[in-house]
Amino acid sequence: MAVAMSAFLTGALTVSSSFAGRDLNMTTAEITWMNSASSLSSGALLLFFGSIADLFGRKTMFIGSMLLFSIFCLGMGFSKNGLTLDVISGVLGIFSASAVPPAQGMLGVIYEKPSKRKNKVFGCFSAGNPLGFVFGTIFGGIATTIASWRAGPWLIAVVYLCISIVALFTVPKDTTPKQKFNDETLKKLDLPGTSMTILGIGMFCAALSLGGDAPHGWRTPYVLVLLVLGILMMIAFVVWEMKYPYAMIDMKIWKDRDFSLLLTIMALGFTGFPVVSFWTALYFQEVLGYSALSTGVHMLPMVVAGLLVNLVAALILHKVSNKLLMGIGALAYTTSFLLSAVQRYGDSYWAFFFPALCLCVVGADFQFNVSNMYVLSSMPASRQSIAGSLFQTLTRLCTAVGYGVATAIFNGVVSKPSESGYYAHNPAEPYAAVFWFSTGISFLGILFVPFLKIKTQGHSGDEGRLVDGDAPQPNQGAGLAPSEQLDEKQSGEDVGALEVGSKDVEKGA
Repeated sequence: MAVAMSAFLTGALTVSSSFAGRDLNMTTAEITWMNSASSLSSGALLLFFGSIADLFGRKTMFIGSMLLFSIFCLGMGFSKNGLTLDVISGVLGIFSASAVPPAQGMLGVIYEKPSKRKNKVFGCFSAGNPLGFVFGTIFGGIATTIASWRAGPWLIAVVYLCISIVALFTVPKDTTPKQKFNDETLKKLDLPGTSMTILGIGMFCAALSLGGDAPHGWRTPYVLVLLVLGILMMIAFVVWEMKYPYAMIDMKIWKDRDFSLLLTIMALGFTGFPVVSFWTALYFQEVLGYSALSTGVHMLPMVVAGLLVNLVAALILHKVSNKLLMGIGALAYTTSFLLSAVQRYGDSYWAFFFPALCLCVVGADFQFNVSNMYVLSSMPASRQSIAGSLFQTLTRLCTAVGYGVATAIFNGVVSKPSESGYYAHNPAEPYAAVFWFSTGISFLGILFVPFLKIKTQGHSGDEGRLVDGDAPQPNQGAGLAPSEQLDEKQSGEDVGALEVGSKDVEKGA
């Protein structure tokens, strides 16, 4: 439910976005910001909250974040204008950012070494993305149909209030050593680096989103200033992390060939995935005239395919070459986006959108599972929340960038529609242009797959790739320093203990 927070909200807003837009007289940019604001704020703060979770504890932060998420979802339903809706969406992204790292960190510590059991655990964890999105669309669609678009956020508030209460009594005790707040831990929080990520990602994505609606488009001075400053800040962050002794991310990890390639391939595909999901739902509502509930039903293939793909991924990561799985994912992405792009108004849903919705989650979930497992096994136990936040930051950043570019493309085509050709006088044209963008960006991911060397993960004898403090070495070493490792059966099966006690640590040492 932690990883589902952002997806649940996105799904509910996706099916109700046009209704909220009409009710509050929102512009296209404001409607887009309903979704991108949460991705932007969470992407900018994930690394910071990952550091806090690793240093000061995970359970309290995890439960508190979900409770605050519930409270602000309640407030979202009372929004009186588009700006308020967008701002609250951004605040909800903050609580999503503070919930995912501790959740992923706790699982990373409980299931330390790569194993078949860990593959299954994180397959369940990854299922939160498709499940959250589609249950958000269905519940949001039902709530909007019965009452109004405001009922969607209220329903999410009730769900996460209940989950927070359940978590209070069921989440295992966090046994990871906690540090006191002092000058040393303040340095470990890397506040300068955090500031650079927040400002850099924020200004860069804001420029992308504002460019389409600015008075002079991309030539508008404040758009150019935000874009340039955002890029410079992100470059400065990388340089800072290479020099700072308490850096959030050890930049040496990028020397691992597979680590860099996996995240690059996943980023290219995931830039298009949320874009296609959002604009497909908007097409159903704005062009085809579907109700919120009907939109949710037509998006249902995503949840069925998502559940099946996560199940398959969890069962075969230790048997099938992960390079092959990444290749299948990249190809599925491109095929899905291509099917969405070539359809026109009046074409069959079953011939185009149905297979596209099924294939896009094949790409997302195969790549998410493979990359997530690799990233977590490349970091020591004391940095598991940072490992999770690094991965989640990338997906949120891709979402924000994708929405920004797609909004500019959509607005550009709406202002200058084609007079002749394949899409002439067809209301699907601006949506198709967005889908073509996603197709092109995902195709680049296919080109990187042949350079991967990764094989299987979680097989017998797999102990991870990175020894704490050493340079990454693909398929070698342990995910932890020797003094931090826990005993595990030689078969590679994780003991799956819910709590890591001091005796287990002593035994492993």
